Amino acid sequence: MNTADTSSLKVLIIEDDVQVAAATRRLLENHSFEAVVCPDAESGIERAQLLPADLVVLDLKLPGMDGIEACRRLRTFSDAYVIILTALDSESERVAGLSAGADDYVTKPYSPRELVARIRAMQRRPRTRDGAPVREFGALRIDPGAREVTVHGNPVALSRTEFDLLDALASQPRVTLSRRQLLDRVWGVDWFGDDHVIDVHMSNLRRKLGGPDYVATVRGFGYRMGAG
Repeated sequence: MNTADTSSLKVLIIEDDVQVAAATRRLLENHSFEAVVCPDAESGIERAQLLPADLVVLDLKLPGMDGIEACRRLRTFSDAYVIILTALDSESERVAGLSAGADDYVTKPYSPRELVARIRAMQRRPRTRDGAPVREFGALRIDPGAREVTVHGNPVALSRTEFDLLDALASQPRVTLSRRQLLDRVWGVDWFGDDHVIDVHMSNLRRKLGGPDYVATVRGFGYRMGAG
């Protein structure tokens, strides 16, 4: 994702509500983003394979294939940031979407200001950390420059958010970081929302790394790197 040139940011909107999709597209285009709309998951996935989107805005309530399955399929070939649109009172939807590989969520009816703020926060994240040292924790190897992670030499496919969280912990391996500190580092200090989003991403991260050994929970506070 190019942080210097906002006009190059390509956003794919997968939304079946014609009015919501049109309003979202106008909103993003007014902020100099390039936006494309698909009305269902099947066409959205096909378009994502043809159009290397930087970010996907994905409604979970879609006809046919739902947004959860769509997110899982997107993650098999794309590392684009994914923001899911969920019902205001549905915590289970948010957890399911984040567990499927989404990076963040916005509740419907959403605030245009909030959606743009979430996208801007993601846009500010660096793509690489050139010159950052490779770090090893037992069998776990983290290469910040290449954004690559291996365990016992085997590559681990992480979403951008999962990698950024792991990198934040690995950069200060002896320090326990609170949820708020992790949110500030990965999402930005102006992010607002439920800080327990961290817990879902950490659960996904541990599962992909093969267990809880590499990321330790400090009860009542936050997380730190384990010894591996």
